Amino acid sequence: MDFSNKLVNWYQVNKRDLPWRNTANAYYIWLSEIILQQTRVAQGMPYYLAFVKVFPKVEDLANASEDEVLKMWQGLGYYSRARNLHFTAKDIANNYDGMFPEDHRKILALKGVGAYTAAAIASFAFGMPYAVVDGNVIRVLSRIFGVDTPFDSTLGKKQFAELAQELLIKDNPSEYNQAIMEFGAMQCKPKSPDCSVCPMQDFCEAYNKNIIAELPVKSKKIKVKNRYLHFLMIEQEEHVYLGKRKKGIWTGLYEFPFLEFDYKISENNVIESEEWISIFNGAKVEIISVSTEFIHVLSHQKIHAHFWKIKTQNVQLNNFDFIEVKDLLSYPVSRLTEKYFETIELI
Repeated sequence: MDFSNKLVNWYQVNKRDLPWRNTANAYYIWLSEIILQQTRVAQGMPYYLAFVKVFPKVEDLANASEDEVLKMWQGLGYYSRARNLHFTAKDIANNYDGMFPEDHRKILALKGVGAYTAAAIASFAFGMPYAVVDGNVIRVLSRIFGVDTPFDSTLGKKQFAELAQELLIKDNPSEYNQAIMEFGAMQCKPKSPDCSVCPMQDFCEAYNKNIIAELPVKSKKIKVKNRYLHFLMIEQEEHVYLGKRKKGIWTGLYEFPFLEFDYKISENNVIESEEWISIFNGAKVEIISVSTEFIHVLSHQKIHAHFWKIKTQNVQLNNFDFIEVKDLLSYPVSRLTEKYFETIELI
């Protein structure tokens, strides 16, 4: 088809030289795909290079501790990706003799691997004819072919998957899949694409109908919840309390004990709250500092956080480790906590 051939021709001239494009190693391709989920190439590149260097084989990643993996992932966000990465590395090492499965159904069955990632691995590593469908692909197909079905609806998902598979160059799936994703990332951008130099201009529905900004269509709007958190860095004899999260988006990461309120309240009201009193239980407290507000935006929530640096005695907290202040930077923490660490002297 004219579209598919033009796409590959464009890619051959305009593609970026990225390390995971110069290998057929399924482990490296899988690593890159997991790292680049919800992540820009410029941000993901140093993480990919670090993982490949520290864990050159899937067995190396499998043998690492969860803390090691999460520490290397720190700052990249969406930490379930790192936990799934570690789980799947152990699965491949233990159940596939360290060899990535070459069957599409088995790839799809791996934890943390969805339809897009399975198609990417199958086509890039093994040349299998499975079309990738990610945000870039949806945007390109929606605009060029005028698809206005909401892409997050059941019908939309089916329609885009079928169209992508129909357009796939079956005897060259790897290059075609790379091409359509690259085209979406570099040419058919979400905002203000330069249509004057687009090779698809003649038959692009969105361009010819002047509806570029209206496509693709999304039906569901994410409701963002505001959360008001006060993290307590409680120091006693050069040690602080730090706990490992057992659930939520930051599972496996370490954080200070915190108080959460339904709305923004004053520092005096925090100190007078039942939650504060239950932690310190009458102990003498010296408040060294209270940070300015940190705003941390996630997909479903907006966190308004303050960090309290406190010195006290005789406070005991269950389910928290009592660690030396000088060791704080060796623990995997959220980007929110990392930003706070950047504002204070820890040693």
